[in-house]
Amino acid sequence: MKINISLPYGNGHITGSLPKERLNGFIRGRIDEVKPDMPGIDIVRRAMENPAGSPRLHELAAGKKKITVIISDHTRPVPSKAILPPMLEELRKGSPDAEITLLVATGCHRPTSDNELRAKLGDEIFERERIVIHDCADESMMVKLGTLPSGGELIINRTAAEADLLVAEGFIEPHFFAGYSGGRKSVLPGIASKKTVYANHCSKFIADPNSRAGILDGNPIHRDMVYAAEKAGLKFIVNAVINSRHEVIGAFAGDAFAAHAAGVSFLEGLCRSKPLPADIVFTTNNGAPLDQNVYQAVKGMTAGESTCREGGVIIMCAECADGHGGQSFFDTFAGGDKPAGILRRIEAVPQSETVADQWEAQILARIMSRHSVVMISSAPDEMIRAFGMTPAHSIEEALAAADSILGRPGDITVIPEGISCVIAE
Repeated sequence: MKINISLPYGNGHITGSLPKERLNGFIRGRIDEVKPDMPGIDIVRRAMENPAGSPRLHELAAGKKKITVIISDHTRPVPSKAILPPMLEELRKGSPDAEITLLVATGCHRPTSDNELRAKLGDEIFERERIVIHDCADESMMVKLGTLPSGGELIINRTAAEADLLVAEGFIEPHFFAGYSGGRKSVLPGIASKKTVYANHCSKFIADPNSRAGILDGNPIHRDMVYAAEKAGLKFIVNAVINSRHEVIGAFAGDAFAAHAAGVSFLEGLCRSKPLPADIVFTTNNGAPLDQNVYQAVKGMTAGESTCREGGVIIMCAECADGHGGQSFFDTFAGGDKPAGILRRIEAVPQSETVADQWEAQILARIMSRHSVVMISSAPDEMIRAFGMTPAHSIEEALAAADSILGRPGDITVIPEGISCVIAE
């Protein structure tokens, strides 16, 4: 007997069937059980009217001349059309004549295109507002603010550092090494120099057992991020929680740390699940925009890693319309070295010598040193093979490949929304 499954993939879903007798079950968060009680923009307004640990945003804006709003880039499904209009309304209510800049937090990603910004922000905001795209490699954009707890230099975008008021939008979800996204992450890595990001994402910290999804206490990466947000003077955030349909189901506004903590508390009750150990684990990156490349897809693989037996197979469903997502990331694997060797080499790199995309390569090598990976994607087969993964183009083809790798039919666990799950005992 077969059971039909449908998994997020690009802007739609990929469907197929699995043998019911081999299925251990599904690991799902409970986010989709929360039904929005009003439109997203109204949920945001409600949160902003009752900010956590802070005066209203218009009160903070009073008398300010230069205001910077950190906004998310093209890699994040932040519902900016629901968040930014109320934020801009309140800022202008408090300071009608202030110069407001929207600073796009690209981190170390490629620049966000005009078309991507227009789609994300809407025509009115795109055309009306002053927008600056952060470039982590452009030292002329940067200013040094001090030293991170880790010892790395704290260098951030000058537009943020010189603002009279620094605020941010964003969203909160489990993050595969920062614990949770949102809040302080708008500053580091969002608008930080690559030198600062590299220090924070060093091999020692990535290897730390507390640098995992759902963990903030004792997480050295999180500790640096908190310090950076404090030094940058991040005063107010508006962060959303979204479901699998990208609907706003919760919003948290106010003090950068109090509001983020409230959002994390809300999400904790919806994301945590116990493992369902299996030989074969299907997982995803929750569809677009998060599944745009192999680099981003590593995040969903970590969910599979949390419940796949040693020597088992992770089947990753990610469209990867944007290819590999980072040349240095790709080159690390394309040289033909074994994952265990790549992992040992990266873990020996000192903090001061961290290079681009090293952290993503380290996590992928960690996963592939313990598991085989089958990749359902639209990326070229030769690219997927160069990573040391097996390409597939359907659920059935991927399962057949997994069985071939194992040498037998294995039992199966399915994680339909890998990004949204914290899988732990």
